[in-house]
Amino acid sequence: MSSTPDYTLSSFEDLVVLELAHIYNGPYTGLMFAHLGAEVIKVEPLTGEKLRGRARGASDPQEFIMLNSNKKSIALDLKSEEGHETLMRLVEKADVLVENYAPGALERLGLGVEALHVRNPRLVIASGKGYGSTGPYSSMSAMDLTVQAMSGTIATSGFSDGPPVKAGPAFSDFSGGIHLFAGAVAALYDREKTGKGRVVEVSMHDTIYPMLTSALSGLYNYPDRDLPQRTGNRHSGLAMAPYNVYRAADGWLAIISASEEHWRGVCTALDRGDLVEDERFLTVHDRADNMEELDTILTEVMMTFSREELRQRLETQKVPCAPVKELREVDDDPHLIERGMIRYVDHPEYGRRPTVGNPLRFSEEVNERPLTTPPTLAQHQEEVLGRLLGMLPEQAAMLLEQ
Repeated sequence: MSSTPDYTLSSFEDLVVLELAHIYNGPYTGLMFAHLGAEVIKVEPLTGEKLRGRARGASDPQEFIMLNSNKKSIALDLKSEEGHETLMRLVEKADVLVENYAPGALERLGLGVEALHVRNPRLVIASGKGYGSTGPYSSMSAMDLTVQAMSGTIATSGFSDGPPVKAGPAFSDFSGGIHLFAGAVAALYDREKTGKGRVVEVSMHDTIYPMLTSALSGLYNYPDRDLPQRTGNRHSGLAMAPYNVYRAADGWLAIISASEEHWRGVCTALDRGDLVEDERFLTVHDRADNMEELDTILTEVMMTFSREELRQRLETQKVPCAPVKELREVDDDPHLIERGMIRYVDHPEYGRRPTVGNPLRFSEEVNERPLTTPPTLAQHQEEVLGRLLGMLPEQAAMLLEQ
């Protein structure tokens, strides 16, 4: 499999994707299409999508730079007759429309599913929502933090003697975006068979429930035990030990022991072969029942080694482990850079800035596509509307001046 990123797939190069999306969820779906070679047209309000508003300087914030490479930008007032009709004419040319507006917002603009499919029955509509368009929560406002709260993420994050804590990354937003991309591609495949477009909806909230598998196991595997909801860095179901983040002499190291081989490897790596025969730790269940004592013993040993010494010792014994990297270490991670997940663009105001590469890898890739800087607001107004709709430059400009 090739490790070189941002190669286009010929089957995607003819796709036109309209991105009516903001912040992280929908724009990440659009970015995945852009990475694979689709023409992604970001349709923004005249003031720009919401993420642009976080800028502290004249240009866009780092978040926008990371999620909008290889896209084109136009700006339309969808509440105006001219802006609405211009979008509808673009819908006739498009294959996919990605949106993550609040429920009912597009319908109020006259851009509901029926109206869109009247203009283009082959259009795939990829709709990202916080809680979906049905169900008791469908009318609730949704952002990553609130979805984390409703999904059980915050309740299960943190330590048992402390308050609930949100997950650091905005993973609800991106989990929704990833699933939405998969759903849109599935709908495109279905269109090849049926000739018809369809709506695919992904609720961010829905995508989190499978991630609670380990945490929920505690409810069912140990019905007679009063397990805490929050288990810190330990296994969510408190079913395995050692399974924790341990202090070393110069930092922290994560270790998972998921088998008897791993456990014996830990003991060998730490020169504590005596623990293998310790009756408190003989089986996986014994170690889980006595994890407090076990972690205390292991921490005392590990604090005498550096993070790197521990990693080498444990990896020699084939024990899953990893140093806990600080954010600045991740920012220039050589592995992510070599695989092209961290890419760089030359921003006209900020200079060299990191941006997001393509996590998908394909064999026999062709047609390398260099990354472009994210578009300025309405940068491609005349080019896109002129080429796709035959609009004169002055007509395209007039849509910005109304």
